[in-house]
Amino acid sequence: MKLTWARAVCSHPALSGVSRAHFGELFAEIAEPWEAARQSALRAARGGERKRVEEGGPKPKLVFFDRLLVTPVHLRHQLPHEVLAELFEVDRSTVSEAIRQLRPLLGARGFAVPDRPGLRLKTLEDVFAYAEAEGVEMRFDGAETQVRRPQAGRPGRREFASGKRRQNTIKTTTFRDGQGRMLLSGVVRPGRMHDQTAVRTEGIAEQFRNRPGVKAQVDSGYAGLAKEFPGQVSAPPKKPKDEACDGDKYAWLETRRRQSSALICVEHTNAELRQWTPLRRFTGRRDAYAETHLAIAGMISDRSARRPTVGGRAPNSSSSST
Repeated sequence: MKLTWARAVCSHPALSGVSRAHFGELFAEIAEPWEAARQSALRAARGGERKRVEEGGPKPKLVFFDRLLVTPVHLRHQLPHEVLAELFEVDRSTVSEAIRQLRPLLGARGFAVPDRPGLRLKTLEDVFAYAEAEGVEMRFDGAETQVRRPQAGRPGRREFASGKRRQNTIKTTTFRDGQGRMLLSGVVRPGRMHDQTAVRTEGIAEQFRNRPGVKAQVDSGYAGLAKEFPGQVSAPPKKPKDEACDGDKYAWLETRRRQSSALICVEHTNAELRQWTPLRRFTGRRDAYAETHLAIAGMISDRSARRPTVGGRAPNSSSSST
């Protein structure tokens, strides 16, 4: 009875962050890769093929359905493994193992594409190829998530010290189309790195050179890209000097207003990501953040790709709830 109750509670969208229909799609998509990875690990542990008959040996304490169920619940609210273990009447290590197995599978799914069932974008090159083929004008911006402070004396400790947030952070970049659908969220870098440097290290300049038809709108933090690719990247103009005439100041304010209106969809995306507790403040190991971010963002993109557009623009995603 308790297991049935635990499944009913954890499958509720308020706790898991995904609808039950969405969970069913995840189950059908990940079951085969998970079983293949499990059999590969068992084969490596045995040193060869199995000798017992099929279904022999001890039964798993947590079946695949329950393993997949506890993973989004942990990702949504960053619940301790001990709490989930108590719900499903297993040891904490069993829940930890389940999350370690399924988190990379969720992160490797990629990002859903509107009106293209089965097509998923996984790299920056995929995003640029899609934008060129569909004539999509991209928007992208960076965001930071607070992480634990590295120990004193550890090499690279200052890399995570963000001058903007005055905290230890990890930086990510989110790409979105003009109608508010997420195309990619990743490019994980230490928080000390500048937004523009982060995407340059990912090879964005080469992508713009290789695909001259792709255009993007960005904020003032990417002014260098706008200067290097003036026909492709649009950034807000520089603020006029104090002695400039009123007409120049008004034109600058109007241009800034239009630019901010075009980029607000990226802020909505970042707000939607922050509905998930680990993307507000990540308390786990920093080397697991990239995997966690990709797993969460991939599930959010599934919902974003299905979201209808209204008047040429997607509904305000920051007001949607899971």
